[in-house]
Amino acid sequence: MNDPSATPPGQPRHVPVMLQRCLDLLAPALAEPGAVVVDATLGLGGHSEALLRTFPAARLVAVDRDPAALKLAGERLAPFGDRATLVHAVYDEVPEVLERLGIPRVQGILFDLGVSSMQLDEADRGFAYAQDAPLDMRMNQSAGISAAEVLNTYPPGDLVRILRSYGEEKFARKIVDAIVREREREPFTTSARLVELIRDALPQAAKRTGGNPAKRTFQALRIEVNGELAVLERAIPAAVASLAVGGRIAVLSYHSLEDRLVKQVFAAGAANTAPPGLPVVPEQYQPRLALLTRGAELPTEDEVAENRRAAPARLRGAERIREDIR
Repeated sequence: MNDPSATPPGQPRHVPVMLQRCLDLLAPALAEPGAVVVDATLGLGGHSEALLRTFPAARLVAVDRDPAALKLAGERLAPFGDRATLVHAVYDEVPEVLERLGIPRVQGILFDLGVSSMQLDEADRGFAYAQDAPLDMRMNQSAGISAAEVLNTYPPGDLVRILRSYGEEKFARKIVDAIVREREREPFTTSARLVELIRDALPQAAKRTGGNPAKRTFQALRIEVNGELAVLERAIPAAVASLAVGGRIAVLSYHSLEDRLVKQVFAAGAANTAPPGLPVVPEQYQPRLALLTRGAELPTEDEVAENRRAAPARLRGAERIREDIR
């Protein structure tokens, strides 16, 4: 029996987060011949490979904004031939990708949000605060502005807003005051200098809990550089609209902001929207989604022990049960 998380020779072992649970959630929709499943965040292709192995009658459409990820995943998925179609795109562009491919509706969609293992592990990408690297953080290095440009050019008020909104950083003002002083002396270019500045700016008590004190600032910068929340706000409703009736969607989130957006879209789709007091609820007001998870599911202790990056994961799933009626 094939190991669904097996990695081709020559590539480091990549452990997809909550892999079996994702497969189980999508399985009822992917058993029939002709089923199409979308991996909206291809990364290194671990989830995609498992989908292709587990559902041999299914076709995969996978997208990623990172050309380097597409190249590596393409090598990994090459044995599956034309069952796998890989596209350079951001995940809010899935409807346009499907339209170009002539696919009206799909049976499954998977999102594994956040930064990929490859991006964390490649020092020159600047995502990881544990190693010194250029402050880039772009998932597609051929487009957009880098984290260094954000730090060096944004007005202080915007930086405070970003750290508070995207990093939920209580000490945003202290950190930004230090950034503004330092960037006037010398522009920021590397991560180690930023990490040191954050350590110096925070009160001692704040440095004793919650892991690396730079993680919230790095998260906030990454979200800003890649427009992640704005993209996600568009992507999840668009993905739900791309599902056929009976189709299923599974979303892995890694911080509360992402999870809240997913929860809101799923809850709205699963709600009865009829005006109060109607004795019979007309079809157009009936729920379009059925929730497949009770709240957000967490990884098991064994999964976290095997892959520490799974620790913050939150998984939600839903099934499309009705078409929209206008």
